[in-house]
Amino acid sequence: MLNSEDLKQLQEKGITEEIFNEQLETFKTGFPYLKIEASAAVGNGITKFDEAQVDECIAEWDSFLAGGGVVEKFVPASGAASRMFKDMFSFMNGANDVPVSDFEKKYFNEIEKFAFYDALNAVCVKNHGKDIPALKAEGKYKEIVQCMLNGDGLNYGFLPKALLQFHKVGAEVHTPLEEHLEEGAQYATDKDKKVNIHFTVSPEHKPEFVKLINAKVPGFAEKWGVKYNVSMSEQKSSTDTVAVDMENNPYREDGKLLFRPAGHGALLENLNDIDADVVFVKNIDNVVPSSLRAETIKYKKVIGGCLVKVQRQIKNYLELLENGKYTMDDVREMIQFLHNTLNVRNSETKNLEDCELVLYIKNKLNRPIRVCGMVKNDGEPGGGPYIAYNQDGSRSPQILESAQFDMSKPESAELIKSGTHFNPVDLVCYIKDYKGNKFNLKEYVDKQTGLISEKSKSGTTIKALELPGLWNGSMSDWNTIFVDVPLATFNPVKTVNDLLRVQHQG
Repeated sequence: MLNSEDLKQLQEKGITEEIFNEQLETFKTGFPYLKIEASAAVGNGITKFDEAQVDECIAEWDSFLAGGGVVEKFVPASGAASRMFKDMFSFMNGANDVPVSDFEKKYFNEIEKFAFYDALNAVCVKNHGKDIPALKAEGKYKEIVQCMLNGDGLNYGFLPKALLQFHKVGAEVHTPLEEHLEEGAQYATDKDKKVNIHFTVSPEHKPEFVKLINAKVPGFAEKWGVKYNVSMSEQKSSTDTVAVDMENNPYREDGKLLFRPAGHGALLENLNDIDADVVFVKNIDNVVPSSLRAETIKYKKVIGGCLVKVQRQIKNYLELLENGKYTMDDVREMIQFLHNTLNVRNSETKNLEDCELVLYIKNKLNRPIRVCGMVKNDGEPGGGPYIAYNQDGSRSPQILESAQFDMSKPESAELIKSGTHFNPVDLVCYIKDYKGNKFNLKEYVDKQTGLISEKSKSGTTIKALELPGLWNGSMSDWNTIFVDVPLATFNPVKTVNDLLRVQHQG
C-alpha cells in the first residue's frame, strides 16, 4: 500500500510505519464506548472544601513554593481564533449588508466596549478614511468586520487567541498572553522569584509571540518583582494522523498522503518534555482582567495545595512499601486512601493475596497525579467529570466528552443530563514519581479513547482521527482528584461577543 514516496513522507514527519498502520486499523474498528458508573458529584467523586480546608490548602501551596518546589504554567495556545469569529465571518460573507441576527446586533451596538475598539477604529480610518461611527452611519457594517478579520486589518480571523486584545486594564489593553503572564506571577512564583511559563504555538505565529513577549515581559517583571522564564514549543508533526476516505483508504492530495493535526491530545508530547515537579494546565482564553482575578488566584493555590498534600502522602506510602516495614493496618489504610481520597475502587481487591494486594496498591499509587477544578454546570458545551470503569476492572474519576457515550442507550443520555459539574480545563499536575524521576506520560494514555470525525476537504468528505484528549484519555491512567471551584474561575471566550460579558469588562 505504501510506496517509496509515502515512506519518505512518514520518515520526514517522524511517524513509523507501525503507527501509520495502527491509525488505519483504528478507522476500521472505531473506538469503544466507555462504561460509566455515575456522573461525579460532590460526595461522589468531587471534593468540596470548607473555608478551613481552603486555608489549609493555600498554606500547603505557599509552603511548597517556599521549600523550592519547581512549577511551570503550561498554556495550549497554538490554535487560530477563527471559531471565535464564526458568526462575524458568516455576516461578512453573507447576503445581508446590515446586522440582522441578535448576535450581529449586539456586536455592533456595543462595539465600543471591545478592548480592540481603538485598534479597529484606527484600521478603519486607515483603510476607508472614516472611523467606525461614520461607517455605521453609512451602513458600511461589512467594511468594519473586514477590518477586524482580514489581513489588511487586525487579522483577527487568522491570529491565535493569545494575541488578541481581550481586556481594558486602566489605560492599558491586555491580550490573553499578558493575562497569563500576570497570573503566573500571582500563584506560580518560586522561592527564587522565578516564573516558568510555557506556551504551545503554531510555527506561523511564533514571531508574533516572541515580539509580544519581548515587549511585555520587562514591564510585568518589574511590576510583580519576578523573573520570567517563558518558553514555547510547536505541536510535533509526529503526532499528526493520516486522513482517510469514507472506505477507510488513505486520502491523498496530489499523490501525497494527507495528515492532519490530531487535536489537543497531541500536546501530551509537549507536556511530557516539561521538566518541573508541578505543572498548571489552563486554556488560553480562560482569563479575566486583574481587577476580577482574586478568586482565580485563590483557587489555583487551593488545587495546588491539594495536589502537593496528596503527593506527599503517596510518597510516604510508597517509601513504606519499598522498605518493607509496613503492617496490614498500613495496607488497609492505603486501600482507604485509594477509595476515599483518590476515588479508585476495585471490588476484586478483596480476593487478592497479601503480596498481590501490595503490588496492586504500588501500581495505583505510583502514577502521575492531577487535581482538576470543576465548576457547576452552567450549560457550557464540553466534557464533564464522571466515574468510569478502567480496563483492569477498577473505577476512577475521568473527564469525558459526550462522544465517548453510547447515545443509543437511554442511560447514557440520563448520565449526561444528571451531571452537576463541568470541566473548565483547570488542572494542576504532579509529573514526577516519589523518587523525583520524571514519569513518561505516554505510558498512562488510554489509546481507546480517541475520536473519529468527518471533515470536508476540497468538496470531498473524509475522516479524521483525533488522539485521546490531553485532559481526557491522555490522562486516563493518572490519579485524579476533582475539586469543586467557584464559577467565577471559569470565564471562557468562545465567541467574540463573550468579551462583552461583565467578567471581561473589568
